[in-house]
Amino acid sequence: MQIDKPKLAMELPEKRMHDIFFEEEPELEVCQVQQADFANESVYRLRLSKVVIRNSRFNNTDFTGMDLLDVRFENCDFSNVKMSKSSIHRVEFQGCKMLGADMTESSLGNVHFHDSLVNLVSFGRSKMEKVIFSSCGLQGADFYANRMKKLEFTDCDLNEANFEQTSLKGIDLSTSSFQQLTVSIENLKGCIVSPHQAIQLASLIGLVIK
Repeated sequence: MQIDKPKLAMELPEKRMHDIFFEEEPELEVCQVQQADFANESVYRLRLSKVVIRNSRFNNTDFTGMDLLDVRFENCDFSNVKMSKSSIHRVEFQGCKMLGADMTESSLGNVHFHDSLVNLVSFGRSKMEKVIFSSCGLQGADFYANRMKKLEFTDCDLNEANFEQTSLKGIDLSTSSFQQLTVSIENLKGCIVSPHQAIQLASLIGLVIK
């Protein structure tokens, strides 16, 4: 699946993450941020546009209602970050740690999670369109009551992920792995799986395979 990548300049001036506190509204535009330590902060409705952020820590920070457009995060730590009710479009997360992050009730479009730890992340009640997860750990990730359109999971660990009340029509899980999965039986129609996964899912819904 082809998705739109962030629109970023080849060269970007460097700024500090804490510069957002010196603006009338918390925002950063057309810049790069390196090695920021922005843990345990609280910023409501942060806006980032045309920004690259590398090797930075945001652990336990509250970013509720953030607006991300044309942003790339490289090797950043978002563990236990609150990003609910956010708008996230044309964004890349490369080599990021997002353990336990809250991204519920958000809108994600043209987003790529690559080689990232996304275990226990909550995407519940979000709208996700043209989103790719490639080589990601998604153990225990929560996609409850999610509106999915054109999602791709490639070589991911989906063990114990929750897709309850979420339609998996057209979603390809065949290259990913899981031992346990929480799904609503009526929403499995049209889901693309491997033969081995078909046997696993059959056992999950109570079929005895002889």
